[in-house]
Amino acid sequence: MTFFLDISIVIIILGICGILVNKRNILISVIAIEMMFYGLNFYLVTLSVLLDDIMGEIFALFILTLAAGESALALALITSYFRVYENILIKEL
Repeated sequence: MTFFLDISIVIIILGICGILVNKRNILISVIAIEMMFYGLNFYLVTLSVLLDDIMGEIFALFILTLAAGESALALALITSYFRVYENILIKEL
């Protein structure tokens, strides 16, 4: 079971690296945030199975609803940003 915990930590770290490395594309940043959410869900569900407790799975459901709302809001903002600026690249200051 610790193998699955390690995989989930790797997914979370890849999401963090995706945000830190990406400086220009909004869509890739949103995908990296989603990766972090799903890595956290995978970690909570695996830990819940390992500890034989249901609370990790309940928290995972809450995080899934949070991730769904975040992605819907982010895609709406990306769409409106694209309509105004005609690209989704972040302008450097």
